Amino acid sequence: MIQRLVSMLCLPAAFALPLHAQEAPAQQTPAQEVVPAQEVAPTQEVAPTQEVAPTQEAPAAQAPTQVAPAQEQPADDVAEANEIPADLLDEAHMREELGVNEFTAPSISKLFDTLQFLMPLPLVETERVMPDRMPLDRADLAIELGFLIANGFLVVQAEQLDKVETLAADLTRYGKALGAGNRVNRHAASLLDSAKKPDVAQLKKELAATQRDVEAELVSLKDADLAHLISMGGWIRALEVSTVAVDKQFSEERARKVMREDIADYYTESIAGLEPRISERPNYLAMRDLLAGLRSEMTLQDGQAPTPEMMREIREKAAQLAGLALQRKQ
Repeated sequence: MIQRLVSMLCLPAAFALPLHAQEAPAQQTPAQEVVPAQEVAPTQEVAPTQEVAPTQEAPAAQAPTQVAPAQEQPADDVAEANEIPADLLDEAHMREELGVNEFTAPSISKLFDTLQFLMPLPLVETERVMPDRMPLDRADLAIELGFLIANGFLVVQAEQLDKVETLAADLTRYGKALGAGNRVNRHAASLLDSAKKPDVAQLKKELAATQRDVEAELVSLKDADLAHLISMGGWIRALEVSTVAVDKQFSEERARKVMREDIADYYTESIAGLEPRISERPNYLAMRDLLAGLRSEMTLQDGQAPTPEMMREIREKAAQLAGLALQRKQ
């Protein structure tokens, strides 16, 4: 009995031990679970806060705002610039990467597209030979280069290919003086090759490319005025020859090819937009007045037809315009 009682009294102690032994692991389990809690995945995930991607993206977001002014500039230039008649834009200017900008000037090649309707051309009567000595002023160089390129189209249109060699030499001299010698040299060599074949279509392409390449060089030099002066020189020369051609063999249809008040208006405003050192020269002030007069004379009212008298007056003004354009700065 006594032994039984003793064993019964000892039972709780026996059970207590295993209970404590089992509880210990139960207490260790949370202690081991602290490890995941200490893994502080969230606290190590502070990396997202260090990623600062948003804060670094802020400058990137500003980049567009910096680009915006650069993209708006051409638009402002176009808004301020005088509008070029659409049929005078060379195909290269229609390319997306160039667009119409302050350096874009009417293509001399396009100006001469109408000459095929005005044959025969009075080249002997209207011949102009450039002086051996080139001008020192860059504005004079530019407008005379326009005359030279126009002479090239006249020579090619009349198929007087024996004059191409002299033309190529003159183009090379003027291109070099304007800082576009390498570009013009390539075209001058191609002009000579095409004249020997003879390849009239290629000659016209090379002359058009000469203007484009000189214009591209002026774009890099940020000199828009010279690009417009080259084009204006070409148009004045074309106008001089075409008005003589129409005056000598008049017809209403031929006269309408010459009476382009939109072109006269464009160059009137172009002169006004030149730098004052150019636009305020006496010959340029006189040219602007003449162009404004031509614009009025070339504007036909509804139902009005051109007359020989109109063409005679336009011819006289065109000759005066050419003389003023070739007056060099003293």
